[in-house]
Amino acid sequence: MARRASRHRHRRAVAASRRIVTVAVSAVATVALGIGYVAGDLTDVVPGVLTLQAMRIPMVPAARTARAADSALADADRSIPVDAAAADALIDTFLGSEGVGSDVSIAIAGADGTVVAERNADIVREPASTLKTLTAVAAATVLDLSDTLDTETYLIQQEGQTPTLVLKGNGDMLLGAGVSDPDHVNGRAGLGTLAAQSAAALRQRGIDRIRLVYDDTLFGGQRYPSRIEENNPDNLYYAPVSALAVDGGRNWNGDPPDDPDLYTGYAELSTQPAADAAATFATRLAENGITVDGEVTSGAAPQGQSPLTSVSSAQLNEIMAFMMRHSDNTLAEEFGRLTALAAGRENSPHGATQAVAATLQELGVDTAQLTMADCSGLAPGSSLSVRTLIGVQSRILAGGAGSVVAGALSVPGLIGTAAGRLDDESVAGLLRVKTGTLGTVTSMAGNVSRLNGGVLCFAVVVNNPENAWEAAHAVDVFMADLPGL
Repeated sequence: MARRASRHRHRRAVAASRRIVTVAVSAVATVALGIGYVAGDLTDVVPGVLTLQAMRIPMVPAARTARAADSALADADRSIPVDAAAADALIDTFLGSEGVGSDVSIAIAGADGTVVAERNADIVREPASTLKTLTAVAAATVLDLSDTLDTETYLIQQEGQTPTLVLKGNGDMLLGAGVSDPDHVNGRAGLGTLAAQSAAALRQRGIDRIRLVYDDTLFGGQRYPSRIEENNPDNLYYAPVSALAVDGGRNWNGDPPDDPDLYTGYAELSTQPAADAAATFATRLAENGITVDGEVTSGAAPQGQSPLTSVSSAQLNEIMAFMMRHSDNTLAEEFGRLTALAAGRENSPHGATQAVAATLQELGVDTAQLTMADCSGLAPGSSLSVRTLIGVQSRILAGGAGSVVAGALSVPGLIGTAAGRLDDESVAGLLRVKTGTLGTVTSMAGNVSRLNGGVLCFAVVVNNPENAWEAAHAVDVFMADLPGL
């Protein structure tokens, strides 16, 4: 009996020893395999994220000098022809690039808009934010871009009643919450300054208590283009156009960018920017010793009465540059609405697109295949041919009102949404472009100072790319080769 128990204990000990050896061997093998894979990954023998190869990190050189777009373009010789064969070969190279796919329209043209090379130029595609170039040129043609948008206060006094102060907006959606900032476009006019001025004027009249009303009637009742909410998740890309707003209605949750004119992230946008601005103004009034009775309500400013005081936005040309370089959808829609009002069109999103299209047609831009769902390219349903984008760029190169838009375009490697799109630093400063990006769209339109002294314009629209990142990179490479034509 004792012998049997001894044999049983011996067998268990042997089994345990075998398990220990097995686990140890497996662990060693796993470690060896892991080390082997890491080594293979580092040497690029097997796929993985590790490498010993030097990585190419694009470096954007610091700007050496800056020149106004109209003066830079004035030096160009518009008579130098574009080599059609070279342009055609460049397009072929782009079409063969990884990730681009087959749903592409592309064109290269001379400064006057004459197309010298193209593929599918007459097939309409969704343009995304390159549509903003249409709105910008139309607005620059119809509006006086040296104008400002004034935010005003009005005083209404009736015997036996608490005086009413009316805060009236005239379209400044880049108000600052504090004092006016002369060094920036965003916040040039500050509600803090307006409140201090208003409080001083009220005290001169012996008033330290008021009711506050805000006038947001400028753009009527229709503030949202149809279906724009489909491309506006979490209200990150569009706020309703309003007569007044602070920082375009952005809510940075206490962490705004250091420079109000330069930011790369997206903040949630208000669905009631005018009401929010009025609430901020009420707070500033209280800080200046004026008591606001009751709730802040909406209403209308009195007709035929001079304002108590006012603050002025940046000039419209500066706001346009801010809109284009940030690809701000709300401000693009607002420029369309201001264009509609100036042209006597319907005060609505539809009236805005009508005004833009009609103005472009009067300028000689090909709009035969143009459909505008909005003025920014965010709402689904816009479509155009690249010939329209080329026509708009030729108007920009023609000078006059177009030169203002030229100065508003992004410069790859330097400023705007194309700041990170410079593929070759040797052509830094030679490209002026507008980007376009949606889930199924990669697009670019712009004009180019050529190395031989000439100028050209181009447009490329890719819908449904096989790989969006690769398609965007292919556009960058294509652009970088354009100055050499």
